[in-house]
Amino acid sequence: MRGRMISLIWPHDPTRDAPPRHRRACEYEAFVPNAVSGLRIDLPGPVTGVVSEAEKAVADLNAGAGPELAPLARLLLRTESIASSKVEGLQVGTRNLARAEANESTGRKVSSEAAEILGNIDAMQFAIEEAAAAAPSRRTFTEIHRELMTRAPNSAIAGRVRERQNWIGGNDYTPCDAAFVPPPHEEVDPLLDDLAHFIEEDSFPPLVQAAIAHAQFETIHPFEDGNGRTGRALIHVILRRRGLTPSFVPPISVVFARTKDSYIRGLTLFREDDLAAWIESFAACALGAATLADRYVGRVRALQDEWRERLQRSVDPRSDAAAWAIIDVLPAHPVITVPAGVVATGRTKPAVTNSIDQLVRARILEPLGDSKRNRAWEAIGLLDLIEELEAGGP
Repeated sequence: MRGRMISLIWPHDPTRDAPPRHRRACEYEAFVPNAVSGLRIDLPGPVTGVVSEAEKAVADLNAGAGPELAPLARLLLRTESIASSKVEGLQVGTRNLARAEANESTGRKVSSEAAEILGNIDAMQFAIEEAAAAAPSRRTFTEIHRELMTRAPNSAIAGRVRERQNWIGGNDYTPCDAAFVPPPHEEVDPLLDDLAHFIEEDSFPPLVQAAIAHAQFETIHPFEDGNGRTGRALIHVILRRRGLTPSFVPPISVVFARTKDSYIRGLTLFREDDLAAWIESFAACALGAATLADRYVGRVRALQDEWRERLQRSVDPRSDAAAWAIIDVLPAHPVITVPAGVVATGRTKPAVTNSIDQLVRARILEPLGDSKRNRAWEAIGLLDLIEELEAGGP
C-alpha cells in the first residue's frame, strides 16, 4: 500500500441536520499517502513500451503545430475541459454549450451548469499557459482550483484548501461508510508541498510523472469540491512543463469519461502500490487520446479546406478579406458572434459583420434565431465533428 491507514472517530452530534442513525459517533479509517518526491520505481519492459508509444503519439500530434493552428489547439483544450467535467457528471449538450459560450461573449446570462463547465475551460487554459510556466508550489494547485470554481454555485471554496474531513461515496453525513476517505485536513499542506517538489523533478518520463502526480493529487483530495477536474488539469501542467505538449493537448479526459470504471480502478491500484498497472493504464489512455485527437484535427482541417473552396466559388472575396480569417478561427468558436469574431481575428466590427454575411451566403455559417440583437452563427458541420470527438469517436 502506498501509504498508511489511520483510525479516527467521527463525533456524535445530535444537532446536525441528519437522520438519527447518522448522528451517532462512529469509527472510520482515512488513508494518508506516502510522499512522492524522490520516488524511484523500476517499470517492467512492457509498461515502458506502452509509455514510449504513447509519448511518441503525443509528440507526433504536436509536430508542426505552428501558431496558425492555435484555433485547433483551443478546440482540443476545450474538448479536454468539457470531458473532464463530464467525468464528474457535469454535462451540457455540445450545441447548447457552444451557444452558451457565444452568449457569454455578448454579455448574456447562461445556465449555472454551463457557466461551471465554461469555468473548467478557463481553468485548463490557465493551467497550460500560466501554471505550467511558474515554479511548482502549493499555489499551483490553489490557483487552478480558483479558476475552476469561481463560477460554480459553491464558489466560496474557490482556491481554498479544505479545513475539514471529506470523503468519497457513502452518505453526505459521515465518512464511516465511505468508499474512500482521504487524509485528515491537517495532513494536506505538507502532502501538497511534497507533490509540488515532485512536479519540479525530471527523473521520470513526462507521462509517468503526470500519471503519478495525478493519482497522488486525487488521493490527497485537498479541496471540498473540484478535485477531479483540478487533478486532470494538473496532468496538462506537467506535460506542458516537460515540453511534450507545446501546442496540442491530448484530450485524455475523453478516454477517462468513456472508461470511467477503469479510470477509478486505476486510481485504486495506485493506492494499493501497483504503480506499474496504473501507469500502464494511464499511458494507454494518453495513447488513445492522442490518436483520437490526430484523427479529428485532420477531419476539421479538411472541413476548413472545404469551406475555403465553397467561399471561393460563391463569393470569391479578396485574399486579405476577413472571411478567410474567420474560417481560420472557427474551430475555436463553433458558434461565433461579431464580438468574438473581432477579438479572434483582430479585424474591425464592420469587416467581421460583412464577412459573416459572406459566409452565410456561402453556406459556411447559419444564423441561430431571427433576433437582430446579440446574433450568433453556427459553423455548418463543425459541431457534428466536435460532438463525435467529445464522445470519444463515432
